[in-house]
Amino acid sequence: MRILTRYILKEVLSHALIGGALFTFVLFMRDLPHLLELVVRNSASLGLVIEIFLLTLPNMFTVTIPMAVLVGILLGLSRLAADSEITAMRASGVGVWTFVAVVGLVSITGWGVGLANTLYFAPKASATTINLESELLNAQASYEVQPRVFYEDFKNYVLYVENVRPASGATNWRQIFLADLSDPNAPKVTTGAVATVVNRKDEGAVMRLRDGTEHQIQTDDPDHYTVSTFSQTDLPLQLTTQEDTHATRSDAPILAMSNRELLAHSHLKGGQWYLIELHKRFAYPAACLVLMLVGVPLGLSSKRGGKSAGFVLTIVLVFIYYFLSSTGTALARQNKVSAAVGVWAANVLFAACGIFLLRQMSTGGAALAALTSIGSWFKSSAKSDTQETVQRPAAIKPRATRGRFPLILDEYVLREFLTTFAMVLVTFVMLMLVFTFFELLGDIIRNRTALVTVGEYLINLTPSMIYTITPLSVLIAVLVVFGLFNRSSELTAMKASGISLYRIVLPVMVIACLLAVSLFVFDEVYLPKANRRQEALRNVIKGRPAQTMEHPGQNWIFGQQEPGKPGRIFYYEYFDADQDSFGNITIFEFNPETFSITQRIYASNAHWEPTLHKWAFEHGWVRTFDGDEISSYKQFELSTFPEIQERPQYFKKEVRLSSEMSFQELSAYIRDLRQSGFDTMRLRVQLNRKLAYPIITMVMAVLAVPFALSMGKRGSLAGIGVAIGVAITYFVVDGTFEAMGNVNLLPAFLAAWSPDVLFALAGGYLLLRSST
Repeated sequence: MRILTRYILKEVLSHALIGGALFTFVLFMRDLPHLLELVVRNSASLGLVIEIFLLTLPNMFTVTIPMAVLVGILLGLSRLAADSEITAMRASGVGVWTFVAVVGLVSITGWGVGLANTLYFAPKASATTINLESELLNAQASYEVQPRVFYEDFKNYVLYVENVRPASGATNWRQIFLADLSDPNAPKVTTGAVATVVNRKDEGAVMRLRDGTEHQIQTDDPDHYTVSTFSQTDLPLQLTTQEDTHATRSDAPILAMSNRELLAHSHLKGGQWYLIELHKRFAYPAACLVLMLVGVPLGLSSKRGGKSAGFVLTIVLVFIYYFLSSTGTALARQNKVSAAVGVWAANVLFAACGIFLLRQMSTGGAALAALTSIGSWFKSSAKSDTQETVQRPAAIKPRATRGRFPLILDEYVLREFLTTFAMVLVTFVMLMLVFTFFELLGDIIRNRTALVTVGEYLINLTPSMIYTITPLSVLIAVLVVFGLFNRSSELTAMKASGISLYRIVLPVMVIACLLAVSLFVFDEVYLPKANRRQEALRNVIKGRPAQTMEHPGQNWIFGQQEPGKPGRIFYYEYFDADQDSFGNITIFEFNPETFSITQRIYASNAHWEPTLHKWAFEHGWVRTFDGDEISSYKQFELSTFPEIQERPQYFKKEVRLSSEMSFQELSAYIRDLRQSGFDTMRLRVQLNRKLAYPIITMVMAVLAVPFALSMGKRGSLAGIGVAIGVAITYFVVDGTFEAMGNVNLLPAFLAAWSPDVLFALAGGYLLLRSST
């Protein structure tokens, strides 16, 4: 009996560990780009970034530990049932409750680990994370500033820097334009030739500006204008604390409270939220036990479906459990049910269903057989196709001679690969959709969003997920399929018949090439439209307007730059794109070499005159400067300025995401923005990635084959583990190069294509060294 116990525990634990790593990896993918950019920007040390990453894990484990226990039970027992080992054990006298007792060891362990995590580690990690983020917020401020782009995240300031040069412990800026918007109607403008920015622990970022000029005007008296110069001055720069609409971030202070603090606050007026969080810290770990009650009978009964049934049932059960849990929590927060009922309802329902299914298992009920027949759908169609082929041999066409494509062997390899690829892709996409739904469920209930809108959002979100996950699915599918070929000695038989390894992998490479081309076409034709639609629907779910601006009523844009001529910065409160008219517009004209202001124009209104091909400015004034002296000042009721050549179309630039544009649209958008003096480095990196990312599908196929051959007889589970390791390595390398491109440390082309080249070289080298 001890041998059987260890055997079952080994099977369940191995699948649980792989499943937990997989679920954690899916959640980790969202935070990886931000962490890597912190390292590349030098705004945080590598040790601090690793610390931030480790601090995010406990809150992830709160969700992934119960899921890992469930997937371990379902996949482990499903594998034993598919190989008829469960039937043999039960025939030898092992009862259903014996399986419950053995698997219960895993569940109790998961419950204990989860309880320690939610009661101690997660609150400590949340509290530490809040402190680190508050320190890092100001520490990274100077590194966020990019050259030739308006930066609006400093409190009450808009900053424009012509050139940025990083230095050890500081940052050097050249040609600075700083507008103090404490009074948006009369911004105080400071310009300077050179600035050094140092991050101080207590004060945040401090800018030491040299050789500068300050322009100030009074709102109630536009005739009163002050110009002053200085050789050096220090200005503190503090990032604006902005509201984060992400659910976990908005709950961060509560998540960081100790259990005693939650209990004390729960007795106060309005303490429902604190009581809910306290209940959740006990209810989520208990999910390991109730999911075990459901997982054991379903796993033992998945005879025909095997791991296919396990995958499907895992997704379905996870979605149902967390949907019920999140719904109950949202209702409790709205005081429609008590905290205990809202948080524990999902556990109670699953426990009742688990006990019912276990009784069905013991008595041979029909309800359990109906549930476990889902997985057999995956194999029944393939089996019927095989039977039809055997029954109608006359319909088989003569096969091509050796060396042609495709052969019977190619069809066999393709069938196994495509089946595994489709299953993995669907599983990953469903997981990401489930996590996304849980993330938005609080907003859905709070804003009373119609389920039709939510469904449409998830449908339009699915294409981008397919685009992102396809290369990873190819990697896992090749590792699993060729790992199984190697384990069952089919690969040895193929080689013994005189077929080279390169010829065996040819059909997979053909499909990988087709997938790469399809991804590019998909991104060109359909994906941008779907992304635009899902972004609009997400704003509806979040309760935000369709378009938002960083600071409504405060718009800045750099004018057209011509060599040897003055530069211009436009600041306006309102622009009517239909009527081609401005409201409260100020134009700063400056010397491009010294960045000192040479002319300032203000008008309460301005409109485009099509007959004159000029802007007509109304009710304003114009001042010209010679250093710190005002050389002229004139008021006007109506005036034109021929030197202002920017046409209305120049100000009608729509802020668009790179994911919402095709390759051609993004290329044209970049050219347009560069004319306005905006930094387009990020967009240029994304432009190159639109070509580079689909190619990684072929690279993953090449890289997976030698890894699959090196696994020996360890099978598909080892393949998934290796795939997770390779995928993490790729995403870290890819994210690092992308972040280096975003901060101008690498050219856009190298930032986008370097991961493909590096992994292609590694895959090609390993494949050439493999025995053919």
